[in-house]
Amino acid sequence: MEGTIYSLIPAILMLILVLFTRKVILSLGIGIIVGAFMLTQMDIGAGIALIWSNFSSIFVSEGALNTGNLYLLTFLLLLGITTAFMTASGGSRAFGKWAVERIRTRRGSKLIPAILGIIIFIDDYFNALAVGQVARPVTDRYKVSRAKLAYYIDSTSAPITVISPISSWGAYIIGTIGSILAANEIAQYQALEAFVLMIPANFYVFAALLLVFLTIFMKLDVGPMKVHEKRALETGQLTDPQKGDVPGDLTDEFKKHENGRIYHLILPIVALIAGTVASMIVTGIQGTDGPADILSIFANTNVNISLFIGGVASVVIAAALYVAQARPKSSMGTVFFEGIKAMLPAIYILVFAWMIGDIISQLQTGEYLAQQFSQANINIAYLPLIIFIISGFMALSTGTSWGTFGIMLPIAGEIAAVTEPALILPALSAVLAGSVFGDHCSPISDTTILSSTGAGSNHIDHVLTQLPYAFIAAIAASVGYIVLGLTGQVWLPLLITLLIVAVIGITIHYLVPNIKVENK
Repeated sequence: MEGTIYSLIPAILMLILVLFTRKVILSLGIGIIVGAFMLTQMDIGAGIALIWSNFSSIFVSEGALNTGNLYLLTFLLLLGITTAFMTASGGSRAFGKWAVERIRTRRGSKLIPAILGIIIFIDDYFNALAVGQVARPVTDRYKVSRAKLAYYIDSTSAPITVISPISSWGAYIIGTIGSILAANEIAQYQALEAFVLMIPANFYVFAALLLVFLTIFMKLDVGPMKVHEKRALETGQLTDPQKGDVPGDLTDEFKKHENGRIYHLILPIVALIAGTVASMIVTGIQGTDGPADILSIFANTNVNISLFIGGVASVVIAAALYVAQARPKSSMGTVFFEGIKAMLPAIYILVFAWMIGDIISQLQTGEYLAQQFSQANINIAYLPLIIFIISGFMALSTGTSWGTFGIMLPIAGEIAAVTEPALILPALSAVLAGSVFGDHCSPISDTTILSSTGAGSNHIDHVLTQLPYAFIAAIAASVGYIVLGLTGQVWLPLLITLLIVAVIGITIHYLVPNIKVENK
């Protein structure tokens, strides 16, 4: 069944179950079981063995510890502990009070995660988790639902990282582009130059970013998002109380110190940022053969170990500040335990997502989709549009932007180089755009999972509330790629894409009833 149409079954089944049951662990688990039995020709014993192998390989691979995964999972625990100390010390409450005095509107509170999401562009994982820690006390004060916060985080992290050359994503993409250009004997562009020239053709990214700010200034609460915002404003409940615990939420777990200060939150965050960035630079230099420049550093950096080191630094600082307080309200052990417990839902989802991602990889779902695309008889002018759609579905099914990059960038580059070299950069850019779109829609995307975690949102609530916005941006981007095919231009389609988003936003603002609340 590998590499055939049947390889789509686990991915489609999982997506349907997620939408109808809204139980992510159950849906992922069924997808894993079905996929494993498909790979073993319905042999129950072999299927169980494959599932166990799939699970254990997350922690131990080829006889050695899978340090990348372990560092990331440990970082999540460290982040939970840091958050617990910042909460218990009263730092989060103090920062919230301080921000309320200076950020006097609900709109202003929503601008914080949007702007921070654009400024923190070095890595999507780091972006998703760091922005949530800083913005959450402020958005909580103004009763912004956690689903809305998760949307702001997710819709700025990957979009800004994928168009930034000085980022973990940018460095990886530039390296891949260089090999594609060399393989197809295209000498008129250097890899970095090609990456920069590709940026305007990434229509989805700009549509998604524009939509973020339209939701802030025009109050575009579409579909399920309206339910969450209405509940938050009317009852103060920032998450659905029927959904149980959400990752990173420590609202009522222990008593907060009354004399907390802003630095109890700021200093651990500074330690997290400084420790992570410094470690990324050091590991990038260590991983580079020969002279190291900024691009080679980010191309060879070890993001997961850097996050781990930054997480350790933030825990040490946060714990020290808590211990230094007079008469702490809770014991160190209680704070540690509650911080770890708060992150367990995110870890469960991430582990299951990795497992089904591996199953889908073994079924060669991505390769099947790529093969069907390569064999299709299409008008070459619409190559970027088709690539955008295929890449989006592939990222949605597999839950990985990087995996989609690895499969689709070489295919798109080769097809364009052979048929119409002038389309090679728009075609490559369409891969990036479609991958981010699919990533935004996929419940098994690690970036989506970490955005939920950073915001303290129920994961499926985040996925379902983000879907309408992702599809609005994707529809506008698709029209942009159609115009690109008709005109051969890039800037005009980009302008039309943004105009379509703006028109849809204005239409929703004036025609769809809004929640009656001041939104200035």
